[in-house]
Amino acid sequence: MKIGLYFGTFNPIHVGHLIIANHLIEHSNLDEVWMVVTPHNPFKKKKSLLDNHHRFEMVYKATENYPKIKPSDIEFKLPQPNYTIHTLAHISEVYPDKEFCLIMGEDNLKNFHKWKNFETILAHHQLYVYPRILAGSSDSQFENHPKIHKIAAPVVGISSTMIRNGIKTAKNIQPLLSKEVWEYIDEMNFYRK
Repeated sequence: MKIGLYFGTFNPIHVGHLIIANHLIEHSNLDEVWMVVTPHNPFKKKKSLLDNHHRFEMVYKATENYPKIKPSDIEFKLPQPNYTIHTLAHISEVYPDKEFCLIMGEDNLKNFHKWKNFETILAHHQLYVYPRILAGSSDSQFENHPKIHKIAAPVVGISSTMIRNGIKTAKNIQPLLSKEVWEYIDEMNFYRK
């Protein structure tokens, strides 16, 4: 079974994430996409994140109606801050019968050479790269790489930051979230301060 790992803080998960995950299920050779909720990204400030269990709950709610898209909290049990190389080693050990691939936006591919042990990741895992609106091009060493697959997915211009700012300034951002995620955010009074 071929699993695409879609890492993110998902703070909160929005329809853009679901559009990309569903597109990969429908238009690639991935059997499932696991939305891996990241407890702490080394490149992000931790204070802006909701607690892990709240972000996981939103991913769970958002993916309930998509049988091939699953929430994953596997990184919650690993030492922090965590790096993708460690997660891949751990998850491959826990699920030896599955083949794991990485899903990332073009913006992440552009900086992929800065990732811890990126050469090892590429040696053992395929990358599925979806388009993003960005300036500049990706590192030339990744052009035409046999393990990097550029997917013609829709370009999504929605970000979690945009949603958090919209909620803080009392804008109606409901169309950008699944109904279940919006109801959870509203009920828990998240992102208003």
